[in-house]
Amino acid sequence: MKLVDVMSASGLSIYAIVALLLFTISFVAIVIRTFAPSQAPQHEYDARLPLSDDDQAPVQTGRGVTRG
Repeated sequence: MKLVDVMSASGLSIYAIVALLLFTISFVAIVIRTFAPSQAPQHEYDARLPLSDDDQAPVQTGRGVTRG
């Protein structure tokens, strides 16, 4: 009996399918969250962050970033 026969009979292919589904769901969720219109203010703030000369630290709130 070869190792290939043992591994193919063990039924481990379901793990590859589950992993692929988890990856696909995660990828789609990240893409939706990234391009969601509700994230636009956060993206605008993050884009200006390297050019900011302010000493004020941003305050994270549940609906984006405000200056505190």
